[in-house]
Amino acid sequence: MEKKFGLIGKTVSHSFSKNFFDEKFFRDGLRDHHYDLYPLKEISELKELLKTNPEICGLNVTIPYKEQVISLLDELSIDSKKIGAVNVIKVTGNKLNGFNTDCDAFLETLQRWLPADIKFEALILGTGGSSKAVKEALNKLKISFKAVSREDGQADFTYESLKASKAIEHSNLIINTTPLGMTPDTESFPAIPYEQLSHEHHVYDLIYNPARTVFLQKSEMRGAKIKNGLEMLHVQAEKSWEIWSR
Repeated sequence: MEKKFGLIGKTVSHSFSKNFFDEKFFRDGLRDHHYDLYPLKEISELKELLKTNPEICGLNVTIPYKEQVISLLDELSIDSKKIGAVNVIKVTGNKLNGFNTDCDAFLETLQRWLPADIKFEALILGTGGSSKAVKEALNKLKISFKAVSREDGQADFTYESLKASKAIEHSNLIINTTPLGMTPDTESFPAIPYEQLSHEHHVYDLIYNPARTVFLQKSEMRGAKIKNGLEMLHVQAEKSWEIWSR
């Protein structure tokens, strides 16, 4: 019996998830398993997608639906309820269960990357579903953080007020959770004062396509250590599979 899995989001053509799972299913001999990309103009289209594809057993969720999808789900895991964002859906009959694997995937990859002998303070760019998972991971690691938003009152700083502050200098870990710079819009980047970055900074971009966004390039030019989101994608994808296959 055919089993379908896939990724829902507004723009999904940039994603490596299909290649990842196609290779995984082939390697594991799961010839009746398939992974597809499902662009949705609105999250309300999810119901129709599931109706016309009854073989779907699981879905990953990407920007901008990680928060919006919650209202359409029947149950939430403890983690996804606490975080307020879902990036994995398990379909069991007519029941939709939501999970969050972003938080633990980010936590694992961050722990492997950061030197243990340095105390970090973080600055999170963005306030969407991915930023919520990042915040929870930083809380677990006891790393203090502040956040930046485009809109006033949504975070500790706007990009405008950030320029006048010393927040970049005081935050030796900068994390981009926005889609700025992601394929196909590869020329865009967060408007932060890059001149305040130095070799003491660690800069993590959750984007993995392209591998080196303008954000990472600008940071590296200032001497910062950089990391993209490819390893995180692999870890969260494996965690997704653990949920779907149990």
